[in-house]
Amino acid sequence: MRFRSDPASIRGSLAPLVTPFTADGALDEDGLRRLVRWQREAGSHGVSIGGSTGEPSAQTVAERVAAMRIVAEETADELPFLPGTGSAKLDETLELTEQAHRLGADLALVITPYYSRPTQDGLHAWYATVAREFPDQPIVIYNVPSRTAVDIAPATVARLRREHDNIVGIKETTKDFEHYSHVLHACGRDFLMWSGIELLCLPLLAIGGAGFVSALANLAPAAVARMYEHYTAGEREAAIDLHYQLHPLVELLFVETNPAPAKHVLADLGVLGSGHVRPPLIEPTPAGLRRIAELRAQAEHLLVAPTFA
Repeated sequence: MRFRSDPASIRGSLAPLVTPFTADGALDEDGLRRLVRWQREAGSHGVSIGGSTGEPSAQTVAERVAAMRIVAEETADELPFLPGTGSAKLDETLELTEQAHRLGADLALVITPYYSRPTQDGLHAWYATVAREFPDQPIVIYNVPSRTAVDIAPATVARLRREHDNIVGIKETTKDFEHYSHVLHACGRDFLMWSGIELLCLPLLAIGGAGFVSALANLAPAAVARMYEHYTAGEREAAIDLHYQLHPLVELLFVETNPAPAKHVLADLGVLGSGHVRPPLIEPTPAGLRRIAELRAQAEHLLVAPTFA
């Protein structure tokens, strides 16, 4: 929890890990430890687990807590740790956030409740409840309308920010780039914002974003981290070059539903023992595998396997 007292220091590429499963579908604890070690070796600036890429809705609360515990142990307070603690149910969200707090999470990433499509007042009440229950835990709102069917409005975010000191930022996963600017304008430019849309990660830095929580860091963690570092060092052309070099891998991620393509590549690289995804997801189809291979060939130089066994 070294970073918990200074959320503004948590910047850069924060990798939202896939959750590795064995071939028969069980949580692969050793595989998850390898993933965290690889992210540290590659230079990622922080690690997340339990976001959309981690298949949280296909896991029990106990499994999600077990995964959080492993990541907390492996980051060992040397990297920022921001687990996803949200659910469609408030009691589960509170339980997961409490467990994350006890495990030393620096930030708790709380997704907007999915499927029920609450009003803005409902979203306000939801986040206000979480913030009140855990006043010492910095909270990050996670807005991903393509998965939740609800978009939290800039005015609602600003209201929550004014009322709760521990609501410190937002992960924006919307392709509406104007929305990003409206949120920062309403909340103040010291409000922390990370992009979850791969091709908006670099543009967000130009308007004051803190970095990215991008699924792309599962495949090319070193390149994604370098893109942020180049930009903040004033090496804008180098950052832009990487942005475009990464394009094929961005397309690869979504050949079929994320994270199935990423898990397939990670298993092929030997990073994971299995590319298993839980139902209702399936592993890539033959047509998907052909397209994944084509895209991978265009950016193979950015796929660097771990150096450890």
